[in-house]
Amino acid sequence: MRAFVTRDLPAPALDRIRAVADVEVWPEPGPPPATALRERVRDADGLLCLLTDTIDEPLLACAPRLRVVSQMAVGIDNVDVAACARRGIVVGNTPGALTETTADLAFALLMAAARRLGEAERLLRAGGWGSWSPLFLAGLDIHHATLGIVGMGRIGFEMARRARGFDMRILYTSPRPCPEAERDLDARRVMLAELLRESDFVSLHCPLTPATRGLIGAGELAAMKPTAVLVNAARGAVVDQRALYEALRDRRIAAAGLDVYETEPLPLDDPLLSLENVVLAPHIGSASVATRTRMAMIAADNLVAGLRGEPLPYAVAAS
Repeated sequence: MRAFVTRDLPAPALDRIRAVADVEVWPEPGPPPATALRERVRDADGLLCLLTDTIDEPLLACAPRLRVVSQMAVGIDNVDVAACARRGIVVGNTPGALTETTADLAFALLMAAARRLGEAERLLRAGGWGSWSPLFLAGLDIHHATLGIVGMGRIGFEMARRARGFDMRILYTSPRPCPEAERDLDARRVMLAELLRESDFVSLHCPLTPATRGLIGAGELAAMKPTAVLVNAARGAVVDQRALYEALRDRRIAAAGLDVYETEPLPLDDPLLSLENVVLAPHIGSASVATRTRMAMIAADNLVAGLRGEPLPYAVAAS
């Protein structure tokens, strides 16, 4: 059997795959171009991919032997799961492995945006630190503030747990209630409109679906407090990025902390880069050594199971 892996992985994960298949690893740090990916899957039985790889019908048509697609991520919006199912190709992902690490990063973005840490560091490095003054880089308090969580899944729940350490009031909106969050964290489920109106911080943790694409647009941003902070560690397309830029530019909301964008990598001419009141990270929500290794091992386990014709440990069901 033969497997193609679209990026270099920690050695233990590659060793696990090599025990059952011949493995080709894309040698470049970036994703393989579409033409190269199509060429590599022509005789592949298994594919281990990342969010930056588009797995769609045209690609699958080039891969008659493919039997498993293993995604090293939780989100699967880059994979046409229905098209895979029609061809008898099983799909796996890595849920749970990155939950706490991503929540750590989201809360770090919240804190950095609230306390203007990015702006403060840039000023200090540029020699702009003068004498002390009462309002010098004064930011927003986090303790006892209200946090609104959009999407109370695994990561949203962990975000709420971190917020309780700061005695924050927690509101959430989600398709289904989360009794555990309500019981253990005193979270209250509300409609999105109330969450936006009442929250000092709004943190997005919902998957990207047709229902959530553009969920936070100009109207939703206008409904937020002018002192509010938006955090997005979910998917860039959940937010209308142009509307967010305009709201930040005009100070209709106070700040934002972003780890994801409509286009990734973020283009160097994107207007968000011109703003001081936004903290920008390059999609590093799961970027700890332990978590990335754990994700790679789960992805390897999914791939190996699919190659062997066994049930995947973490299979994605076609909707």
